[in-house]
Amino acid sequence: MTKPIFSDVGEREITRAILEQFASQLSAYVESDVIVVGGGPAGLMAARQLASSGIKVLLIERNNYLGGGFWIGGYLMNKVTFRAPANEVLDELGIPYIEHSPGLFVTDGPHACSKLIAAACDAGVKFLQMTVFEDAVIRDERIAGAVINWTPVTALPREITCVDPVAIESRFVVDATGHDAAVCRRLEERGLIKLRGYGAMWVERSEDLVVEHTGEVYPGLIVCGMAVTTVYGLPRMGPTFGAMLLSGKRAADIILGQIHVEEAVSERHSKLSSQGESE
Repeated sequence: MTKPIFSDVGEREITRAILEQFASQLSAYVESDVIVVGGGPAGLMAARQLASSGIKVLLIERNNYLGGGFWIGGYLMNKVTFRAPANEVLDELGIPYIEHSPGLFVTDGPHACSKLIAAACDAGVKFLQMTVFEDAVIRDERIAGAVINWTPVTALPREITCVDPVAIESRFVVDATGHDAAVCRRLEERGLIKLRGYGAMWVERSEDLVVEHTGEVYPGLIVCGMAVTTVYGLPRMGPTFGAMLLSGKRAADIILGQIHVEEAVSERHSKLSSQGESE
């Protein structure tokens, strides 16, 4: 008899391993520092930057795959473009590219996307795929988490199903859901913010404006990527991705800045409290 190639592990062990490891991770990330909603290039970049700085990040994505439109460029052609200075991020991630014309760079979508996903994983980002954002958790006029459900539940007729969602908590939430601006839209439904809807394509204006307007739209809620255009009524940008990467970076920097301020204030209060007790 030929000696088996693989270890003697059966179906029950495999199923148990999946269940136990998934449950363990989900339990650990019921509370995170940051929840990123949307796994396109902006969301992945924000998550990667935050996790690289030691922040506990959970990214939720409604599809079974990560990357959004980053896998492919315009018109089903898998070459993706970047305008300077976004090529500096490509260098940072180790993504090869060519300079097609002065200031315009082109790379393979699958290579760029897979490198960014790997960078996020290596930084320590954890993921929930096939997970849809249903609503925001709001406490004391600040976003404090997300209400989530399995994506397939949304395809079931309401008259034959009632599957309650669950809630997870965080210090910050990032809306990186593209033109849908799904998180911001839920806040608009409650009259907390107002969305203007995105405008016509104008790449030269849109990329600068998306990065410039990336920021906090409600306490604890940061908007980045194409969701920015929907919130502020900016032009759409079409099949170029530099602003996605730089907007994700900017979102991470904004959160890191706020966390550092909060920690400094907390440390100062602790010192003052200790001095008061010693006196």
